[in-house]
Amino acid sequence: MEKNRQKTIITVVGKDTVGIIARICTYLADNGINVLDISQTIVQDYFNMMMIADFTESKKPFAQCQNDLTELGKEIGVDVKCQREEIFEKMHRI
Repeated sequence: MEKNRQKTIITVVGKDTVGIIARICTYLADNGINVLDISQTIVQDYFNMMMIADFTESKKPFAQCQNDLTELGKEIGVDVKCQREEIFEKMHRI
């Protein structure tokens, strides 16, 4: 089953405000995207979150979710990046 998952890395960075995690997770849940792992920290008023999500059951195409999450990030004042796990791994392998 693990090989069939469409794992995606989602990063969120910006000034800390109330509701960042809630807004991102609500979008994911509303679109059938399962959060597999999440880590978040706040360093001097700056919010940083990394999530691993499974897009296998997503209601929307990956590219549309990418765009939606980017726009959602702009609405709430953070930078959201969404990359497929295999692309993320290849980019960070040196």
